[in-house]
Amino acid sequence: MRKKIKYIGLFCLWLVICLMTVWAVSAIWVIQSPSTVRSVMIVLYSLGALMPPLLLRPRWRGVAVSGVLFGGVLIWFLSLPPSNNRDWQPDLAVLPWAEIAGDKIVLHNVRNCDYRTETDFTCHYYNRGIDLAKLQTVDLFLVYWGSPHIAHTMLSFGFGEGATVCFSIETRKEKGENYSAVKGFFRQYEKIYVMADERDLVRLRTNYRHEDVYLYRLKVAPETVRKVFLDYLLEMNRLKEQPEWYNALTANCTTSIRQHTVPYNPEARLDWRLVLNGYIDQMIYEQGLFSSELSFTALKEASYINEKAQTADHSADFSQLIRARLPILSD
Repeated sequence: MRKKIKYIGLFCLWLVICLMTVWAVSAIWVIQSPSTVRSVMIVLYSLGALMPPLLLRPRWRGVAVSGVLFGGVLIWFLSLPPSNNRDWQPDLAVLPWAEIAGDKIVLHNVRNCDYRTETDFTCHYYNRGIDLAKLQTVDLFLVYWGSPHIAHTMLSFGFGEGATVCFSIETRKEKGENYSAVKGFFRQYEKIYVMADERDLVRLRTNYRHEDVYLYRLKVAPETVRKVFLDYLLEMNRLKEQPEWYNALTANCTTSIRQHTVPYNPEARLDWRLVLNGYIDQMIYEQGLFSSELSFTALKEASYINEKAQTADHSADFSQLIRARLPILSD
């Protein structure tokens, strides 16, 4: 029995050491350059982390060496500072912010890109005054670009008569930089709240990237919608002064939305669909925040808006046209 416990303990110890080594090696590989230096560092770290527990006796000395090495990499990783001063891609170069004076709000740097293709565009920015008292609705966009398991989520706030403000929480990429899911775990992208017209954020995805986009009308009390909207603005203003890292697991487009909404949603629970967020609409449906007179399958089918968005294209009534014939909210 003692031998069995000993072997189980050794297995667990080596599992932890191996997981720590994999994480540290991955961090070095993603962050460190050039490639020659990176390769040497990975070899040295791997030898330093794995060999001492095998060779040194008593064993705790080898484990301590491995732990110290891991701690060094972790301290280095955590010390990497985010920045708002980089050579950003043009569509992510301008940070939005808001002036808030009671119900009177001025939104600064609302984006409205004029797209010719996905990569050929001219970005325009404008300021917009809004009355918080007129804010009534919030809608959810779900965007699929490949796997049905993963989606990009966006919220859009409605002020009546087709007036909306849409937010997309994204990675802020530098010129020449592409998104990598692996890099998203290792402090390679700052987080940005893109505040834009729906004709920019939605049309880019339906008409130029040809991603599958679903639009859901959320059943949320207007006073709660206003609280969430103000929370968005405060976080957006904070990021302008205090940049923050994006994280593909803990600080992404979906977990950030949850951060803003969970204080006002008594049904909010930790759920596996927060990770596999391609199924987040199913989770929200189960919470009763969508139109309840349709089955989930029928609701999802009715919420697909690509054809409507492609037809609306440059229309000034884009936001109203993509909502035509969407399921009506039940009381």
